[in-house]
Amino acid sequence: MASQDWFDKDFYKVLGVDKTASDAELKKTYRKLARQFHPDSNPGDAAAENRFKEISEAYSVLSDKEQRQEYDQVRAMGSGARFTAGGPGQGGGFEDVFGGMFNQGGGGQRVRFGQGGAGGAGGFEDILGGMFGGGGGFGQSSGGYRGFGGPTKGRDVSATTTLDFTTAIAGDTVKLSQGNGRPVNVRIPAGVADGQKIRLRGRGEPSPDGGEAGDLVVTVTVRKHPVFERDGQNLRLDVPVTFVEAALGATIEVPTLGGSTVKLKVAPGTPSGRVLRVKGRGVTTKNGTGDLLATVQVAVPSHLSDKAREAVEALAEALPDEDPREDLLAKARG
Repeated sequence: MASQDWFDKDFYKVLGVDKTASDAELKKTYRKLARQFHPDSNPGDAAAENRFKEISEAYSVLSDKEQRQEYDQVRAMGSGARFTAGGPGQGGGFEDVFGGMFNQGGGGQRVRFGQGGAGGAGGFEDILGGMFGGGGGFGQSSGGYRGFGGPTKGRDVSATTTLDFTTAIAGDTVKLSQGNGRPVNVRIPAGVADGQKIRLRGRGEPSPDGGEAGDLVVTVTVRKHPVFERDGQNLRLDVPVTFVEAALGATIEVPTLGGSTVKLKVAPGTPSGRVLRVKGRGVTTKNGTGDLLATVQVAVPSHLSDKAREAVEALAEALPDEDPREDLLAKARG
């Protein structure tokens, strides 16, 4: 904003605070007024929208320590001054503003705003730099009057939500409550992972100077499932089989996340730990769909009847006399 505009605008009056108001008082007053006149709270009300812009403009200047100091100094020159060229019978605009500072009226010696030579007086930027504590000129970030960087973005707002395992895999729309009490619907994409963050553009805090609103960042927590475990885009589960099924082979039913079952073939002699794959029954994301991975766990009976024990002993007699740990021990000995 051009500093010339500051002569005409009383930002303290716009916010309704005293010139000695602290940063905390300014912030508290601004938030109250911003909520009252925000366009979202006054749809179609042009007067409220203009008031909101005035409030945001005033706060953007007064909340910045350097800009507030410059604003106070410019306003102290007098509200009647202008940076304009003088007409017939009138003093030039710059001289009107600065003449009184150096005790030089329109009829006396004029202040010159030329380029400063080596060892000579500085030019216009030198005078402004001394007034406002900076060595730069208009539109420069090094001091004096600032350049136009544009409005600032509002602050992001953080939120959390906890989903059950099935909802996280399938996706859903959940309703969250913001800090101001207003609900917001958040679309959870299919396949969202535990700890993943979802960013909703423009759903955070409004900008203090009429710029783009901040974002709402939602962190998702996913509850564990009693059967399934996620592994990237795949789903894993342990499938118990009997000793007979593992030894002789069998066709078994395995549950899927949707509740239906699929049939898997267990080959004869399948050991514990072997993974059986069901294509396309894993997690669906924008990158594709994973598989269902079933890990075989051979279930050994904890109690045997006399007849069953005799049968197992007969099996042991019929099997080759071999040690399945022989290779393991040899590798361990190195």
